[in-house]
Amino acid sequence: MMNPSKMFNNFKNTILTKYGPNPAKMLIYTGVLGWFLSSAAQVVAIAVNDKIPKEQKMFLIPQEIGDGAVNVVSFFLVTSVIKNLASRLVSSGKLATPKIRRFLTDSGINLKTKNGWKVPANFDFSKFNIENMTNFYQIKDEYKSFKNGVDVVGMTLGSILSCNIITPILRNKIAADRQKKTLARMNTFDQEKVNYPRGISMDTYQKYASMKYSSPSLKI
Repeated sequence: MMNPSKMFNNFKNTILTKYGPNPAKMLIYTGVLGWFLSSAAQVVAIAVNDKIPKEQKMFLIPQEIGDGAVNVVSFFLVTSVIKNLASRLVSSGKLATPKIRRFLTDSGINLKTKNGWKVPANFDFSKFNIENMTNFYQIKDEYKSFKNGVDVVGMTLGSILSCNIITPILRNKIAADRQKKTLARMNTFDQEKVNYPRGISMDTYQKYASMKYSSPSLKI
């Protein structure tokens, strides 16, 4: 059996090797894992709580699973999109430090035309990536450090946007739609439980009942 200490070291080394160069990605995955575990804990807590009636559990458990799915998907998509956008701004040179700017200028690539810099003729900005330049090694350390910082900032902004704005709106909308459907099912179930008199319609039964109790021969 492997030593627990060795297992932890192997796990730590794997995490550092895979996510060390990209800390923003690690934060996204740990955030998703946190949302998943939190939702799973809520579902288990409801399932094992003896004080909650079985009928309520049948409604609350699917609701918690749905909310958890919204939390996880919203967090992952929003943070990933904003992080990738921030990353693209850096790799394309739109967002750079003064040192990276000088490197691009020395390499014959000048960006941000509205500040007076000129872009070379036939320059395809959409396909440009600093990391693909032949002399990228000259700026690699500065670039990687700056890019990782921008990625983390983008991921943080994405998580704030997701957790505080987008996710609550989606959850409220889904909850409202779910409530309408639940009330409709409850109304249908209540109507099915009504026992109408056999052999005659409800209208006929009401008519006979009205005639019976409104008759002049009724004695008190």
